[in-house]
Amino acid sequence: MIPVCYACDGQFIYSALDQKPKRIPVARLRRVRNIQANPQVSLVVDRYDSDWRHLWYLLITGTAELLDAGDEPAKTEQAKAIALLRAKYPQYRDMPPAISIETSPVIKITPRRVVAWGDWS
Repeated sequence: MIPVCYACDGQFIYSALDQKPKRIPVARLRRVRNIQANPQVSLVVDRYDSDWRHLWYLLITGTAELLDAGDEPAKTEQAKAIALLRAKYPQYRDMPPAISIETSPVIKITPRRVVAWGDWS
């Protein structure tokens, strides 16, 4: 299980493999290797509250692929994904150019099934 920042355009879910310091190169991250070996993924989005009446979660299963800036056909979609992430997370808007997310792959999830529990509306 790996916590991620994500954004959704209503059809796909995106998560950037940004340039924050990591122990290994992005291409060797376990999540990247897992997607390359088996693109079937699950994403859990949940809300915790000390008042348990307000708990909820979504379990999204689907397929994942990597959008890489070096891959010309994926470049436009990667730019769209980064714009969505920047709109949602001020931290991405404030990243200095030295740690730009434009040069890192983006994970694209195509949802196949969504299971919801609780009052997530």
